[in-house]
Amino acid sequence: MNCDEATTLLHALLDNELDAGHAREVEAHIAGCPACTAEFAAQRDMKRVLADTNLRYAAPASLRARIEASLPQPQRQPSRRSVLRSFAMGSAVSALAASGVVAVVLRQDDQQRILSEVVSAHLRSLQAGHLTDVISTDQHTVKPWFNGKLDVAPPVIDLTAQGFTLVGGRLDYIDARAIGAVVYRRRQHVINLFVSQTSSTEHRAPQTETMQGFNCRRWGNRGLNFWAVSDLGADELAEFVDKFETAMKANVEG
Repeated sequence: MNCDEATTLLHALLDNELDAGHAREVEAHIAGCPACTAEFAAQRDMKRVLADTNLRYAAPASLRARIEASLPQPQRQPSRRSVLRSFAMGSAVSALAASGVVAVVLRQDDQQRILSEVVSAHLRSLQAGHLTDVISTDQHTVKPWFNGKLDVAPPVIDLTAQGFTLVGGRLDYIDARAIGAVVYRRRQHVINLFVSQTSSTEHRAPQTETMQGFNCRRWGNRGLNFWAVSDLGADELAEFVDKFETAMKANVEG
């Protein structure tokens, strides 16, 4: 077992998720490798710190305040005659305009709420025993594991050759429903790729947002919504998404 393989399995060893054979292999490697020994000690310390940390996230400003701030400010009181003259057409136009503003604010608020849930799920996964339900660097092991657990299994792609190691997968819950999370690692950085089904089949270009110190790159394609979350830099996370999209396109066309 080399250092790259051992590093991928350190979290699983720490959380007692490995079978006896793999656990002995990792422990034997750690015993003879000072670098992996130090890394294992650092991860053990992080586990202890996270267990004592309150990871609850405070929601953003209330929806009511955002809607009120988006509505036009009251103007000078119009005369009774002008009100009567424009009532028929003006009331209809005002209703349409107000509903449009509310729809935009609601959509933006919903996107922020889901982003908050995705980041919270990423934080939960970093706690002991939460990162993976199935551990494997083989996409042909991880992808079938999702079958029967979700309406649509998330695409699982091996990007090891491109510098992003597949670690495994798990079920998570976003927006009150079960979705798939495929886990990758870039050096010591965890990347959670959350995937959910959507009725829209249009391609939505990737966009990056930052919340609680984590970068989140979200996009949509082929009836699926994707959120890639990590403490990686924005450039490296964008590189991950580009390589994932390219590989997924090649798989579909192939």
